[in-house]
Amino acid sequence: MAKDSIKLRPLDDRVVVEPKEAEEVTSGGIVLPDSAKEKPQRGTVIAVGPGKLLDSGERGVLSVSVGDEVIYGKYSGSEVEVDGREVKILRETDIFAKVVK
Repeated sequence: MAKDSIKLRPLDDRVVVEPKEAEEVTSGGIVLPDSAKEKPQRGTVIAVGPGKLLDSGERGVLSVSVGDEVIYGKYSGSEVEVDGREVKILRETDIFAKVVK
């Protein structure tokens, strides 16, 4: 990923994720048209907020950081275009898991 820097600073416990491209060919070798592609549920974290403001006045620590590959809910978050890139902004709670390599 050559363009890692993005001019976006998420607030509180929000995370900006760049979705991976949807699969274009099935495991059986069938080429899928754009209308049949599944929405991606994996992506790379490109920006994180400072953490949720707790009742104590301190900020909660986020479980993900920039560069992590994550799996998130299919319809969670908001899709926006920033600097010509399609990204998703979602809450940390919408992220199900980090992909461990």
